[in-house]
Amino acid sequence: MPHIQLTPAQRREQRALAHHLDPVVLIGGDGLTPAVQKEVDAALNAHGLIKVRVFADDRAAREQIYQQLADALNAAPVQHIGKLLVLWRPMPEKARAVDEDRMPGPRDVKVLKYSSRGGQRPEVKQLRVLGNQRLTQGGLVKRAKKPRKKSVKKNQVR
Repeated sequence: MPHIQLTPAQRREQRALAHHLDPVVLIGGDGLTPAVQKEVDAALNAHGLIKVRVFADDRAAREQIYQQLADALNAAPVQHIGKLLVLWRPMPEKARAVDEDRMPGPRDVKVLKYSSRGGQRPEVKQLRVLGNQRLTQGGLVKRAKKPRKKSVKKNQVR
């Protein structure tokens, strides 16, 4: 498959986005193996824009690996600087998971309770609020209420 062509402006934008990234795939002495290629493909699917570090000292070998990855994985070669290769491929659309609309998981909340007697320091409590719970104004943890089901008869149009 031929790799994606980027305009110079698009390439410059991708280089800027990749500047702060760390390498996610490291290619060692064995070079570009099918397992490494599979990992690069998985990283491109997960992140879209990735850095790959090649530990080979031969620049021609690194350039060949760079071109092979871009061609085989249908990715755009963004930058090859030293032993770092930057590749980009648009991320595939993710299918919506069945349980995607569930409540968020547990979170830790700090609650500040003031003393009923004036002049004393407020008490700081660390509470864990689960996904099906809410925090009241008084600092209590309550279960979240489920929305009430509406009558089928009231929704009918006459």
